[in-house]
Amino acid sequence: MKRTLKVNHKLVPFITKPQPIKVAIGGRGSGKSLGIGDLLTFKMDSEGADVYCLREFQDSITDSVHKVFRGSIQDRLKLDNWQIFENRIESPGGARTTYKGANRNPDAMQSAQGYKYSWFEEAHRASQASLDKLLPTILRNPGAQCWFSANPQSSGDPFSQRFIVPYQKQLEEHGFYEDELHYIVVVNWRDNPWWNAEQEALRKWDYDNAPRAKYDWIWEGKFMDTVDDAIIKPEWFDACIDAHEKLGWKPTGRKIVAHDPSDRGDDAKGLAYRHGSVFHDVQERTFGDVAEGVDWSTAFAIKVGAQNYIWDADGLGLGLRRDVSENFKGQNIQQHAFRGGESPESPKALYEPITDNSATAITNEDAFKNKRSQFYGILRDRCYRTYRAVALGEYQDPDEMISFSSEIERIQALRAEICRIPEKVTGSGNGKFQIMSKPDMKRLLGIDSPNMADSVMMSLAISGKIVNSSTVIPPPIKPMGQRHGSRRNQSARR
Repeated sequence: MKRTLKVNHKLVPFITKPQPIKVAIGGRGSGKSLGIGDLLTFKMDSEGADVYCLREFQDSITDSVHKVFRGSIQDRLKLDNWQIFENRIESPGGARTTYKGANRNPDAMQSAQGYKYSWFEEAHRASQASLDKLLPTILRNPGAQCWFSANPQSSGDPFSQRFIVPYQKQLEEHGFYEDELHYIVVVNWRDNPWWNAEQEALRKWDYDNAPRAKYDWIWEGKFMDTVDDAIIKPEWFDACIDAHEKLGWKPTGRKIVAHDPSDRGDDAKGLAYRHGSVFHDVQERTFGDVAEGVDWSTAFAIKVGAQNYIWDADGLGLGLRRDVSENFKGQNIQQHAFRGGESPESPKALYEPITDNSATAITNEDAFKNKRSQFYGILRDRCYRTYRAVALGEYQDPDEMISFSSEIERIQALRAEICRIPEKVTGSGNGKFQIMSKPDMKRLLGIDSPNMADSVMMSLAISGKIVNSSTVIPPPIKPMGQRHGSRRNQSARR
């Protein structure tokens, strides 16, 4: 008896295209999971193919896609003689499903090499280790395919970096991307053949009431590069991309390289290079020990002709002074040790918050908890000034703005880091601006150390005259918020 397979038309290439990697991304209500479940049920029925089903986290069978397959068989396709067990499904021809949690034991995925199809549901949660194990395991079988379905989260996540960011331009322009290895398609609510009035009412409410960034993430499948209490909004960062070209000013001033060190392990090393207000390069390195990281960053500083080099001297970086000095021997590069836990620079200078027109100017020591918070405050203010110049046409001094070159290779990962720096909201009542600590970001929000963002922040701690010395000279810090405050509402001068 013939059955009618009703599926989102965007997913039809999953059974008509030959590529071994198929990826469906999009927001809520797109029908991705139901559609893929039906398609794989069809594959089990027509090809007798086993399906290996994964989630990153699966504590019990209720966390799996077992319910989706059951609905395909009983409700949508209405298939006969299939056996639905508590922990698997078997077709009349013997094809079966297997459900695994990748995070529990990534090495166990090597047992999946006999499967023709794998399906990684909620793949936006996939770790790098899971992706590294799964793809070569499944695809070693001739004709095998890996299918993924995901609601994108941060652009810095391993899944986004592997399957979305490299192809983002094509995905935004055409709604899909394909090459010999991949077929990647954007599937959203408007493509869903099961869309109903209840879902539409919920979407409409979010459209009218939720912040646009949140709506776009939930319903349109855009990146969610922000968190609660984030100090820099994604739209501010986006305005800063090539802002110097948009506004017609050139980089002037000193060339500065900043380095956030790390040792071997999960934490990456960061590097940022700016010429005046323009960041030409921001990088991270995931391998090598702390000494190799210093060699990498100091060599980069010499290569670009930097006048200043600054590194994080808290914790691991405390003992790097000798390495830095040795690497710069014979070079006219000033060296600066940054200690974010120290009291703010220029404590008696006045700071005027630019993101709150009702606030009054107060001293830096009253405004900021420490140097780390102070210079993240400067980064926030620069991004906000740039946003107002680019988006609203207001005049801002280029020396107090910021521009990130679109040529930065990991610009999306940098966006994710910078736009997910949260303010620490305390109940102490002292009113000082404070950034959440790295351990708390990891423990409370699951955010890894923002090494590229920290490098960008540290580079802003450099100002003052260039002198012919390679010793550590504390740079004078310009009082924040004292210049051009009355020009905030002038028209842009291009």
